[in-house]
Amino acid sequence: MKRVETGFDGLYVLELDLKRDERGYFARTFCQDTFLSLGLETNFPQSGTAWNPKAGTVRGMHFQRLPHGETKLIRCTRGAILDVVVDLRPQSKTFLKSFSIELNSKNGKQLYVPPCFAHGYQTLKDDTEVLYLMSTVYIPDAATGVRWSDPSLNVVWPQDISVISGRDQDWPFIEPEFQP
Repeated sequence: MKRVETGFDGLYVLELDLKRDERGYFARTFCQDTFLSLGLETNFPQSGTAWNPKAGTVRGMHFQRLPHGETKLIRCTRGAILDVVVDLRPQSKTFLKSFSIELNSKNGKQLYVPPCFAHGYQTLKDDTEVLYLMSTVYIPDAATGVRWSDPSLNVVWPQDISVISGRDQDWPFIEPEFQP
């Protein structure tokens, strides 16, 4: 596994070591020893999956407020997504800047997202599934988000929005005194 820098402190693309043969490939997506050697979180007490039947679906931009901030490890296991994160750390040099990457079932990439980043994605294909590992269990009172279309975030969604939840449509815009 290779840890690739993104220009955002603590945010990494993890490239899997794909062992290919006539059957396809095998890759280890998580190994505690490897993550420790790369300086990454190794405690993931919760995982989740999201299935999206329709291309153009947007989920996001979600995060958990401190002190319940969570590290996420995200991988697309079927189909393809444009995965997007926004740095919400006010003291960061990349505050309110976004990073995006295509994750798909073939490219062997995962996104490692530290706490205080809003996360979302848009499906690029029908029948897309995304797998998450989270370093903190879900705390409903800490769960929140920011508006997927907030112009201050400069996120460019590659497709027309086909499906988005009412909750995601109603997240607030970032305010000047924002604190995660």
